Amino acid sequence: MSSLSMYQASIPVFIRMLGNLSAILEKAVAYATAKKIEPSVLINARLAPDMLPLSFQIQIASDMAKGCAARLAGIDAPSMPDTEKTFPELQERIAKTIAFLQTVNAAQIDGSEERDIVLKMRSGELQFKGQSYLLDFVLPNFYFHITTAYAILRHNGLDVGKTDFLGGR
Repeated sequence: MSSLSMYQASIPVFIRMLGNLSAILEKAVAYATAKKIEPSVLINARLAPDMLPLSFQIQIASDMAKGCAARLAGIDAPSMPDTEKTFPELQERIAKTIAFLQTVNAAQIDGSEERDIVLKMRSGELQFKGQSYLLDFVLPNFYFHITTAYAILRHNGLDVGKTDFLGGR
């Protein structure tokens, strides 16, 4: 059995899960239309009053994926201003994120296990080595926001299940 590379543990995972999220959003649009629900109701929905709404969950998942790819590859991530307020705008953001991820290749990511990663946060700096950054910070955050987006829509009546979250094989 071969070892898992940094590339294999990141870029294909991000692309697959963002694609699954896009498919769930397509179902949400059809659901809103069928039930005559104003789309902004779903886009602004939250699981709890102190949580960020669906739109932000998608924006943060996008930021996690593109930021990780860029930091591990030592390149700049595309800037996305977090202004999406409609399903088409959110779908466009996901598509742009996937398109960026598809430009990053294994040669750029593999070997980044020991790359120094410094994140400037409101609470101060976080410092990681590349592998810890990916496995201990990015992937848990990425899955948290994808899962929360799924849960917000499911909570609001969208008929989705585990296979929608995991996607087809």
